[in-house]
Order: sequence, then C-alpha cells, then structure tokens
Amino acid sequence: MGSLTIDRILVANRGEIAARIARTAREMGIHTILARAEDDLEPVVARTFDETTSLGAGTVGETYLSVDRIIDAARRTDAKAIHPGYGFLSERPELAAACEESGIVFIGPSAETIEKMGSKTEARKLVSALGVPVVPGYDGEDQSDATLIGEAGRIGFPILVKASAGGGGKGMKRVEEPAALPAAIESARREASRAFGDDRLLIERWLDKPRHVEVQILGDGEDVIHLYERDCSVQRRHQKIIEESPAPSLSKDLRETMTDAAVRAARGIGYKNAGTIELIMSGGEFYFLEMNTRLQVEHPVTELVTGVDLVRAQIEIAGGSALPWSQDAIEPRGHAIEARVYAEDPDQGYLPQTGRIVAWREPSGPGIRVDGGVGAGSEIGVRYDPMLAKIIGFAESRAEAIARLRRALAELVVLGVRTNIGHLRRILDHPGFREARHDTGFLERHEIDLMKKDVGGLFAIAAMVARQRSESSADSADPARRLQDVWDTAGNWGK
Repeated sequence: MGSLTIDRILVANRGEIAARIARTAREMGIHTILARAEDDLEPVVARTFDETTSLGAGTVGETYLSVDRIIDAARRTDAKAIHPGYGFLSERPELAAACEESGIVFIGPSAETIEKMGSKTEARKLVSALGVPVVPGYDGEDQSDATLIGEAGRIGFPILVKASAGGGGKGMKRVEEPAALPAAIESARREASRAFGDDRLLIERWLDKPRHVEVQILGDGEDVIHLYERDCSVQRRHQKIIEESPAPSLSKDLRETMTDAAVRAARGIGYKNAGTIELIMSGGEFYFLEMNTRLQVEHPVTELVTGVDLVRAQIEIAGGSALPWSQDAIEPRGHAIEARVYAEDPDQGYLPQTGRIVAWREPSGPGIRVDGGVGAGSEIGVRYDPMLAKIIGFAESRAEAIARLRRALAELVVLGVRTNIGHLRRILDHPGFREARHDTGFLERHEIDLMKKDVGGLFAIAAMVARQRSESSADSADPARRLQDVWDTAGNWGK
C-alpha cells in the first residue's frame, strides 16, 4: 500500500471538533488550515490553527455545506487533504467525490462507501446479507402510504417511522396505533425532505427499553479491526448527551458477538478509515441500526480506554498507511464517560440558548479531558449546534469515572448563557444511571426527577448579580470578574 505525504490539511468544520483535529495534525508536523464562514470568527478555535481561510459570507448552506467553496479553499491554500470532522459535509458523498476529482485527499471513506451506508435502507440490506441482524421492519422501494400502512400492520404496533437518509432523530416518529400512522408518515416525510433532501422512509418494530451501543472500527481497505464499544443510551430527542466505554452490564460473550458482527459488516464493504457501527439492544438481542462513516462526537471515550488517537489513525490511513495494529494489540483499560455541555435549557424542552459567555473556567485534575471550542467572549447564536464542549472523565472503574466527571462538571464555570451542566450532574447522580439501568427512554421517564430543584439558588444568584451591578464603577468595569465572584460566592446552585 503506497503512502502519501500529507503536509497541509484543511479542516472544513468549526467548534470543538475543528480544534480537536488541528491539535493532532500539528503534533504530526502538519500545517493546519481552518476554513470558516466569514462571520464565524471564534478565536478559541482559530488559535489552534496555523492559518485560516474564509468560505465567504452567507448561510450555512452557502458556506460549510458548499462543496465548491470548500474545494476552492483547499486549492487556494494548497491543502493536500481535507478533514470534514463530523456533521456538515462529513457524510455527503459529494465532498469525497469532489476531493478525488481534484486530487485532494479526503480523510474518510470513499464516496461510494458513504453513499452505500448513508441510506439506512441500503445499509440494512447490505449488512443483512453479511449475516448481521437487523430490526424487523420494511425497507422496500414502494413508498406509497398504502404500502407503508400495510407493512406497519404486518410488523405490529408500536412501530418506528424513520428517514432512510441522515440521522440525529430527524424524521423519526414513534407510532402507537394505526390511526396515528398517516399523520406520522406525512410529518416524517416533510422533516426528512427538509433535513436531507430525501423523503424516503423505512419502518421498524419498536423495541422496548432499548440500549444504544456502538462499535468503533478502523479499516485500511484491506483489513478491519474494532476498538470495542460505547454505550450512548442517555439521549434527549434521539440525540446523545452522555456516552461511555466500555458499555456497562455487557457480558464478555455478547461483547464479542457484537464486535465480531461490526467487523464483519465493515470488512464486507472493504471499509477504509474510521467508522462506527451503531447497534440497538433489547431483551438480550442486538440489531444493526446504522453506520456512521466518519469520526463520532463521542470518540474521546474510546481514545481514553484504548490509547489510540483516532484522528492520527484517520490521517495515516488516508495517506495510504496500513493499520499499525492487529486486533490482539488493542486492549482496553479503565472506564471513560463523556458529557456534552450544551447552551440549552433542559427544563424548557432543551430550548437552545443564546448570549455572550462572560466567564469560562474549565475543570482540570487527574483523569479529566476537555474538548472545547469556546471561551470568555464567545458569542453563542442560533445558526450552529449549541454544543459548547465535551467533558470526559477517565478512571479505573465506572464508579470512579462517574465521580471524576461529576467533580469536573462542578468545577466547570460558564456564565452569560444558560447551560445543561446541572442537568448532566443530576443524571450522573440518578440511581438508574449509577446502577446502569438506563436505556434510550431514560430521560423521558425521569423528566420530573431530573428537573432543577434548587429554584431558590437561582433567585439568590440573580439578587447577588443585581447587587454587584449597583456597586462602584471600578468593580463594574470587569463583568467577567464580577460574575466569577458571584459564582464563587453562591456555589454551584444548579446541582
């Protein structure tokens, strides 16, 4: 397998994942270039790069989702490779194909592989032929309402109506009874078309209290290995907020069966680069859910338990290197848990929040990793995903990892915009989570339990802020320091 020299990488993304990629690339001696929208001027991310280049002005569709502008930025800066991160164009075959046509290395799988696995329907058929179990359902070509309704009756209610393309819970509807199905089909089609430009649907049997477990794989086009699994069952609106590795309460035999199935699926398509086989578990059985042909948001927990830098592996594989490890060489150690910190209000239906961060203090100490992309002065708007950072706790045992992560969240200070930090701590404290009895419906079932209880603390902070604002002009000249003092005085009230 021939190798290429990749000495300049353009990252076509933003936020914490852009900074994460840049750090590894710079460690490898690679010149890093950030391609960003003209008005997306986050200095925290830009400082991790050697160079920045503009994608011009306009909407997200005209900047981060524009294949032409990204290819033009790579040519303009003489980038030898493009890393798409996650989201945006990372799973669009158009970018991978355009890179190939332009002689630019795409740090990811081929356009053909992305297209095959990007359709849930096609992916189900492919892995099923490879002997990987899929959730009983309908994924046929006939998309008429009559056929979908008839197939739903055959499968049995409740069912799940899903968009064939894309992910993130968009175009996904749980349907309890036949009378509600026509409206659900119409709504799912509309969402799928708007989000993915593809209104095709599939129907699956609803699984009771399922767990979401995924297997990290690496392939070089000839061989595939796995880096064990992650449990991503704590989700809000079908979107993950807490992930961990290894998956708790998983027997050795079941782990081996699941990872073997994931490797078989990836080998069957000649997979190259990093990817994830997502599975769903229910009643001791597991089924293929989908494949993500990119780096996952939650990749840090795998890196911590295996010691493998996945971004470095991506770059080396894209450059033509063979896998440097055999399966036997990958031995997990300890336990890692990641919490996604969002600018949102969990007590108001996870409503995204906006504002200017006036104080930002990251946690530190043994076993703590922070992947972030904001800081004091950052403006949080509505155009982009509201995730601010990922806080990861690592220790020898799950209980110790939970304790470390909870301590880190208590140390994390974000002032100026409301976040879900308190909500995350309450999840970590919940007996259902601590005893690993959680599933994908955990947050919905325990919504009341997990709501903020210390309302008095909120009013206390508001009162102190008001008093601080009325003090001398000398004190009020530094709002970040003033609000930091308020936090330190009040304590972490949102626990």
